[in-house]
Parts: sequence; C-alpha cells; structure tokens
Amino acid sequence: MSDTVPPLQQKFPIPSADKFLSISCTVVGIGEGGGTSMLARVAVVDYRGQTVLSTYVQPSMPVWDYRTATTGIEPEHLAPGNALEFNDVQAQILNLIPGKILVGHSIWNDLSVLGVRHPAVATRDVALYQPFRNALKTPKQVVGLRTLMWHLMRRRCQDGKQCALENARAAMDLYRSHATEWEDVISKGQWPSHLPPDTFARCYL
Repeated sequence: MSDTVPPLQQKFPIPSADKFLSISCTVVGIGEGGGTSMLARVAVVDYRGQTVLSTYVQPSMPVWDYRTATTGIEPEHLAPGNALEFNDVQAQILNLIPGKILVGHSIWNDLSVLGVRHPAVATRDVALYQPFRNALKTPKQVVGLRTLMWHLMRRRCQDGKQCALENARAAMDLYRSHATEWEDVISKGQWPSHLPPDTFARCYL
C-alpha cells in the first residue's frame, strides 16, 4: 500500500500492515426476553488473518437467551475453564488496540459490548465503506457481512452458525480487497465512509 500515492500528494501517511487488526464479537441475550446483548466471544486477527485472540467470555449476568441457533454458543462454552472473565478479556483488548487500526463490520457493536473506545479515524468499517454500498446499490443502508462477502468476493460466510473468528477474517479480507483505494483516499485527507450511528458516539474517541 505504501507506493500507491506519490509523497507530495499525501496528507496522511499510509499505515503499514502491522498496524491493522480485525475484530468481531458474538453476543448472547440478557434481561427480560433476552433483548439486551452481552459479550460471549471475541476474536481478533492480524492483517493476514492470523489469530491474535480468540476466546469465550464468562457471563457477568444471567443469560436469558444463548441465541444458539445463530451463535452456536451453548452454556458449557461460557463456563469457567472454557471462558475467560470479562475483565480479563477487556484488559487484553485494551492492551492490543492502542495505536492500531481496527477493521470490522459494524465495529460500534463490538466496542459497545466490550466497553472500550477507539478513535473513529483509526477504524475501517466495511459496513460503512461507501464504495461497498454503491456496488450493492444500497447507498444509505448497512449491509450484512454475509451479503457483502457473497456479492463482493463470491465467498460464503456465516453459513449456518456465526463464528467470531470467521467474521473477523472475512472483514479483513473485504478490507484488503480494497485497501489500496481505501488508504489512497484517506491519505489525501478525505474519508470514504459513512459515520457510525450517533447513538454509539460514546464508543469512539
């Protein structure tokens, strides 16, 4: 990516590959009816899709709905010995992401359930990238990761149950497929993506 824009045209340096991490979380439902999401699994991969972190997370509140049909998560996955405590997972994430550019799909959801914040300019959200929306003729709509992967890369994703590790790798692959163009625009001081939802502004710095 570093050779795509002549130096005199650059306002911002193009990041090196080691600056990128992709993140994805899986959630279960808590509260009456299970309508509130709580972190149950988190996965982080590097620019090449290699696993940096992948773990289940022990519930800090009673789980109403494991959402097993879509998450694949069973109660035993979140039991002590199989899952880390939330505070430990949060601490690992807070140790990993400073100075990094986070790639993902609807990253605001991941940041929210993790209870962490990250600079908006240090995110590359495939759900917000305007050229992806234009390609699917949905300029103002958040398109699911599964749909993006199939229409833009002709690759199946989330067939059956969701997997945080698969989703993190898929988001990174989508980003990498347009990384040169994406970073070219940013290096010139422009922003090729929509802003995250206002209701999740607290998740960004």
